[in-house]
Amino acid sequence: MVSSWFIRLMGRVSLALVVLFFVACDSTLPYEEGADAAGHTSATRATRLVNEQSKTDLPLGHDQDFSDAQRGLIAQDDSLKVRNKDDLLIWDRPAYQFIDKALGDDAPASVNPSLWRQAKLNNIHGLFQVTRGIYQLRGYDLANMTIIETPNSWVIVDPLTSIETASRALSFAKQHLAAKPISAIIFTHSHIDHFGGVQGVLDTLSEGELQGLRIIAPEGFMAEASSENMIAGSAMSRRAMFMYGKRLARSERGHVDSGLGKGPAFGSVTLVAPTELIGKTPTEIEIDGERFVFQFTPDSEAPAEFTFYLPSRKVFCGAELVSRTLHNLYTLRGAKVRDALAWSGFIDEARTLFAEAEVYFASHHWPMWGQSAIQDFLAKQRDTYKYIHDQTVRMMNSGLSPNEIAEQLTLPKSLQVDYFNRGYYGTVKHNAKAVYQAYMGWFTANPAMLDPLPEVETATRTIALMGGVQSVVQHAEKAFEKISDMPHAEVTKEYRWLAQLLNMAVFAEPDNGAAKRLLAKVYDQLGYVAESAAWRDFYLSAAYELRHGPPDEGFNPASMTEVLKLAPVEKLFESMAVNLNGPEADGASYQLEVYFRDLEQRYILVVENAVLRFKLLGQEHELSSSDDAVRLSINHVLFIDVLTGNADLKTLLLSDELKVEGSTLDLIGFLALFEKQEGVFNIVTP
Repeated sequence: MVSSWFIRLMGRVSLALVVLFFVACDSTLPYEEGADAAGHTSATRATRLVNEQSKTDLPLGHDQDFSDAQRGLIAQDDSLKVRNKDDLLIWDRPAYQFIDKALGDDAPASVNPSLWRQAKLNNIHGLFQVTRGIYQLRGYDLANMTIIETPNSWVIVDPLTSIETASRALSFAKQHLAAKPISAIIFTHSHIDHFGGVQGVLDTLSEGELQGLRIIAPEGFMAEASSENMIAGSAMSRRAMFMYGKRLARSERGHVDSGLGKGPAFGSVTLVAPTELIGKTPTEIEIDGERFVFQFTPDSEAPAEFTFYLPSRKVFCGAELVSRTLHNLYTLRGAKVRDALAWSGFIDEARTLFAEAEVYFASHHWPMWGQSAIQDFLAKQRDTYKYIHDQTVRMMNSGLSPNEIAEQLTLPKSLQVDYFNRGYYGTVKHNAKAVYQAYMGWFTANPAMLDPLPEVETATRTIALMGGVQSVVQHAEKAFEKISDMPHAEVTKEYRWLAQLLNMAVFAEPDNGAAKRLLAKVYDQLGYVAESAAWRDFYLSAAYELRHGPPDEGFNPASMTEVLKLAPVEKLFESMAVNLNGPEADGASYQLEVYFRDLEQRYILVVENAVLRFKLLGQEHELSSSDDAVRLSINHVLFIDVLTGNADLKTLLLSDELKVEGSTLDLIGFLALFEKQEGVFNIVTP
């Protein structure tokens, strides 16, 4: 009996986590003539003309970016490949050498020229000296690792996404710099590409260094770092595979860049608790004789974030408050909408507080030098977010829908003259929709949108009205062939319309090869003209999955175990609650009292009315355990191992590591109600 319940349990219990995992699938569609190895078709004549014409809209005279991106280069590792302990390749810098080897400045026909320029800049990698005693490692991950040299030590800022890449980056720095003991680690904000590799730094420290190590982070860091993606992690994980082009080849018809950098490394991640939190502006602290002035910027680019300034060197670290791209008010992988007005206000505050800054560096991209250049940069980024906010609200108050606003809103010319305001990551269009969503939510007030039919039924009825899928595909094929004859301004609109039309055809008949094949070709072209790396990867990932199907595997919860161990226990239970299968729990009643021996904390978990509630016992609350409750005594860490599949429950039931009072079958029945979210659901097909 226990064995069968255990099999069911292990097939279904999990936590929703953001861990992106690449697994290729068998091809399901025949390749077009001239397609690359993944099936992506060549750029059409219309696409070539659109990309060629777009060059005329780009700012001119900005070669300074290439000089700045190469300034201070100390050394490069051109064979930079990083593997994990299982010998799996998690970071492949040479995969992007096709960008370096391209002749001249002209972009391939399959890449937007503006995005190609950003990809070339982000390809400039290595160890750099930013200014006296400040060094950056760029191109080892999506983010940068920064080393600040103080009189007797190093301060490490943002130790990357993975243990493996952080270890490789720090090792490379030590080969070329006079290494000093590490006195402090700074996490500028709560996104995983800025803290996940911290163990790669800690592993290099002596016992003495570990004893005195200061770890400095913004207030709210632990809760946000451990929980941002725990609730909706499965959905975010799946969508992030699209946003970062995980399944795409690194090629002219595939992934070329992520806008912020080349892309995130997908290795082992961990988390350590800060020893000091910064929660107000300004906060001044001294680290080994160096004065740091912090600006607390919560709910801007991240829920927990700060910037800082080094007065003695006139150096400003902008974290991710400002970047050399328009950032996301809403990120396509899925997240809570960010506050555009607050974000703009924090940039203005930084511009005033640190007005004397002569050097700027950040968590992504390359630095900037010169007080006037930095002031201009901050002013334009500040006004870009405020313009998007104010004009979206103006049009919203005039009755325009999110789609109408996105179609009409463009930045003023004064905010279009610099590449750092281009939409390589965020875009004006989807940021405008984010502002609308922040104020108005999903409903546009049009009652037809109040209770629309689901996508499949809408598609089936609409396509039937059009004469069936075959008729629609035939029309779309003719329209696709005629796109090259259309005016330049209409080409992308026609691609967008064909994508909408063929998407309905695919949802009406998911097995219709002709509809899927043509939709994949349309997505190819939309990807090729996209200036945003995230949009490009979404379109091309959609084309890839129409041809190859969804992945066989999504994420591995066990790889986030180290992060979970430091997450607040309440976040762990919240994640369990959203994975409770409500229909199967209907009518079920369970009480589980969990005593975490290592934490000396006791919780009561109750399943009733098809919901999970929980409470730390010993506090005043309506929840309390009854005589029928199953009582479980276990270490907190081992409990996480059970949930993530690192520990075998059947074996534990026969050991001293887990003690159960009450019905073992009730324990297993309780746990079996929680679904395993594998993150492999369909996106481009029903």
